[in-house]
Amino acid sequence: MVTAKKIFYEGRVQGVGFRQSVRKIAEGFSVAGHVTNLPDGRVEVLLQGEAEEVDAMEQEIAQSHLEGFIRKRETREIPVQAGTRGFQIR
Repeated sequence: MVTAKKIFYEGRVQGVGFRQSVRKIAEGFSVAGHVTNLPDGRVEVLLQGEAEEVDAMEQEIAQSHLEGFIRKRETREIPVQAGTRGFQIR
């Protein structure tokens, strides 16, 4: 089943290579989406794909070296977006 999530990360997540690391992690999963810095200092990650892949990537981010930069994580299920392909840094 295809699912989509937006995950918001708070903490020291900008200016530390967070987006590049998330893109690198995405290479190991069959997911589409993006990672972007938000004006309020958070980072937004959109993940879309098979539910197992999306969940596994979310867990991989949480257990990676990025864990030390993350103070808070908020996950929201969102509607699947047709035509979403690849994983990009925005």
